[in-house]
Amino acid sequence: MRIASLLPSATEIVCALGAKSELVGISHECDFPEGLTGLPVLTRPRLRPARSSREIDAAVRDVLRDALAVYDIDVDALRKARPDVIVTQDLCDVCAVSLDDVRAAVARLARGDVHLVNLRPTRLDDIWADIGRVAEAIGRAAEGEALLERLQARVAAVAARAAAAPDRPRVLAVEWIEPVMIGGVWMPELIALSGAEPLVTRPGDHAPTLSPDDLAALDPDVVLIKPCGFTLERTLEELDVLPRALPWASCRAVAQGRVYIADGNAFFNRPGPRIVESLEILAGCAHPTLFAAERRAHARSVVRLDAALRRHAFDKD
Repeated sequence: MRIASLLPSATEIVCALGAKSELVGISHECDFPEGLTGLPVLTRPRLRPARSSREIDAAVRDVLRDALAVYDIDVDALRKARPDVIVTQDLCDVCAVSLDDVRAAVARLARGDVHLVNLRPTRLDDIWADIGRVAEAIGRAAEGEALLERLQARVAAVAARAAAAPDRPRVLAVEWIEPVMIGGVWMPELIALSGAEPLVTRPGDHAPTLSPDDLAALDPDVVLIKPCGFTLERTLEELDVLPRALPWASCRAVAQGRVYIADGNAFFNRPGPRIVESLEILAGCAHPTLFAAERRAHARSVVRLDAALRRHAFDKD
């Protein structure tokens, strides 16, 4: 089996199923697990260089307004890879190559035997179903069943412990910093499973943009900032933006030191196996004492901020 993956979460699924050695091409953003270096890169971004979250948002909007693709497919590299299976998505044209572009690239290959697996997860159940569909497509159905059993057991264990928590803090999950967008799709489900109450969005919703007045009216108990595509270090570069992007002076979570910054590139925004680790990180933010072991395990992926924007280690609050 020769597998081409055009998005990071699909690459993680393929590798979790034990088929890393069968990958013949990946996207330019595929960075996990280790051992992908040297594989042909089949996609590239079209965005102009930008540094701040505001600049990136403007660049993406400019491209989409002109009805252009955010990413290109290297058709020559795809042809050389000779994939039997291509895994792609049509959930978000900002997250990966568009499905229409993938179909056009496959048509240019002039092959009728390429199996296109299209992922479109908006809920947790969709993520589980996508793992099963990828497993079936690459001939690893049994491995898929075993992987799903392990992942769902971990989710159930977190949910069972969280159900015993004495309170349900109100959690605001920030998907983007400038402008402020709130996490949707599976994020409300993760928040609820962690023993908390999600603010603004419901399961399956796309990320809405909130005005300063809307944000000020929320007054969450916990704020989790995990910009899509940003590593922890990349988000920390924009610490000075937070007081103007969020209602810093009046927010209960800020005053009580319950603002967290997490790795949004590795977790939360990738609908693959590490969505379970995302839940464990979230549970550690919502209930620090109850999930102390999870806080220690994920200390390198999330930090807590106090009101003065000083950083504190996740496992030593």
